[in-house]
Amino acid sequence: MRLFVALVPPPDVLDELDAFLAPYRAGTPALRWVRRELLHVTLTFVGETDDRTLDKLLPRLQRAVARHDRLTLSLAGAGAFPGTGAHARVLWTGLYGDRRNLVKLAASTSAARRRVGAAADKHPAFRPHLTLARCRRAPVDVRPLLEPLSAFASREWTAGTVHLMESRLPAKGRTQVEYESIRTWPLREPKP
Repeated sequence: MRLFVALVPPPDVLDELDAFLAPYRAGTPALRWVRRELLHVTLTFVGETDDRTLDKLLPRLQRAVARHDRLTLSLAGAGAFPGTGAHARVLWTGLYGDRRNLVKLAASTSAARRRVGAAADKHPAFRPHLTLARCRRAPVDVRPLLEPLSAFASREWTAGTVHLMESRLPAKGRTQVEYESIRTWPLREPKP
């Protein structure tokens, strides 16, 4: 199975994002906008994982997550990978708030992945973001979108749960990518 570790913004934050993006979606046919039910913040890409590796990974992820407090986050701004957006493959919104501890959480979940010998992450440097859209084929110039999308700022939310997600790619009987949360772990309540 193909796995990744993620945070999922709450429905009210996704409502705000949906409403803000609505006018831009129709005008950019070269982009494939991420469906709402797939929106997430990837902490660690685990990749293809067999049952034996999964059995070793689960307790390590549980311990890694248990060492971290809940995070206060918000979505804001926009950017593109790679670079300035002239030849973008990905359009994203950023994460603000408790970024330092978000980076530490991602490092802990990545260390858990490495310790069980799971495949190396394709993108080893963690860059906090939520992917909004990908190019359908060739890179796209998304610079005209970056300025208006940079005005977006969601309300703050508390990230209290980390998900281990299974990614199911299109195959027999499935025409679209599907994600399913197969395990969740709570982040700690901060000490007063």
